[in-house]
Amino acid sequence: MENLKIDIEASGIKNIRFSEPMSQHTSFKVGGPAELFFEPADVEELKKTLGFVIEHKIPYYVIGNGTNLLVGDNGIRGAIIKVGESFGEIDIVGEEITVECGVLLSTLSKAAARNALTGLEFASGIPGYLGGAVAMNAGAYGGEMKDVIEWVEVLDENLELQRYTNTQMEFNYRRSIVEPRGFIVVRCKLKLKKGEQEQINGIMSDLAQKRKTKQPLHLPSAGSTFRRPPGYFAGKLIEDAGLRGFGIGGAQVSELHCGFVVNRGEATAKDVYDLIKYVQRTVFNQFGIMLETEIKILGEF
Repeated sequence: MENLKIDIEASGIKNIRFSEPMSQHTSFKVGGPAELFFEPADVEELKKTLGFVIEHKIPYYVIGNGTNLLVGDNGIRGAIIKVGESFGEIDIVGEEITVECGVLLSTLSKAAARNALTGLEFASGIPGYLGGAVAMNAGAYGGEMKDVIEWVEVLDENLELQRYTNTQMEFNYRRSIVEPRGFIVVRCKLKLKKGEQEQINGIMSDLAQKRKTKQPLHLPSAGSTFRRPPGYFAGKLIEDAGLRGFGIGGAQVSELHCGFVVNRGEATAKDVYDLIKYVQRTVFNQFGIMLETEIKILGEF
């Protein structure tokens, strides 16, 4: 590690921390340390950082706001590269918004509303940065990112910037070409429509109230834990399996929404992981359906 620190210093890479607690970078509020934690300030530093870890054969994972991430209690061997708030530019011209990947969806939705632009109301309560939302085609209440995206600019596997149209992104339910091809979303252009600001704010307010009454927003979680199986709803299957409120250690199937696994305050990452596996086994044994996780699971447990 000492030699690696010397190499990092010689490379000129900044914004690096060692043994960084991942509990500070995930919405579950659990997770051990990442050996290396980079937070590049711009695209050029991102390229330099990626080039460094690739050259030194350091395993790495790129994260955004950590709202769909579970990291093991024993941490991560290798590097975490956080593409965060420094990628925060928003440019609105007419009905088009060009925006960088580190902008929170809530911030972006409010910016659209201030400019009387409709189409992003569905995203106003989705946690996380735009980059992750684009990569997984995030959606809620009948809307998805694919509905508003015109093009996406990514850093490809050769560390070159490439632009893909909406069609080329091959958006599907919670999927796009980003993860399979190892791309990193840098920015994108959204095409919205002019609307009535009061009506837009009203829709966002109604959706916020729905979330407040139907989702356990008061407890740490990663949102919907499982993908929706074709023809079913994950939360309904979990409830029908008798698991509402079931817990392991400090982790619990939410009593408010069975599709959420929550941290009641003292959970370890292993508690969360074990509960996820228990839910999958139970639902499969009762209904023959294997629930696929929507969250990403990293590190050592």
